[in-house]
Amino acid sequence: MKFSKRHVAKTITWRILGTLDTFLLSWLISSDIKVGVQIGLLELVTKMVLYYAHERLWFKSNIKSSNKRHILKTFSWRAIGTLDTIILAWVITGNPLTGLKIGVAEVITKMLLYFGHEKLWYRIDYGLDRRKQREQINTFQKSGEL
Repeated sequence: MKFSKRHVAKTITWRILGTLDTFLLSWLISSDIKVGVQIGLLELVTKMVLYYAHERLWFKSNIKSSNKRHILKTFSWRAIGTLDTIILAWVITGNPLTGLKIGVAEVITKMLLYFGHEKLWYRIDYGLDRRKQREQINTFQKSGEL
């Protein structure tokens, strides 16, 4: 798998937001700060791997409409992320209902956070050197300067 500095940066920024959200929700739902810390720390590993793979797959997508793309990415990532959270919370607490509660709570908070994260990164050119070069060439060609 080829590494992309853009996808690595997106993975890290998203994981920071996601881990804070998971920690807070896990702590609030379980009433145990240790549970929040354990789930948050485990997710640092599982979610970074899953998110990076998700980014690489979506990078190859042909969906051009930014809103449609962001919405589909939001739902596909949330399905993967929620399942991971439910399983981790179940294993850590030993209670499938606690895992389900944390996972369901995350559906709402994480989808809002993820959509905003995607919209922000769509506006950032970091790691898109080739896209910037193509846009400059197209601009020059249209203006007749090339």
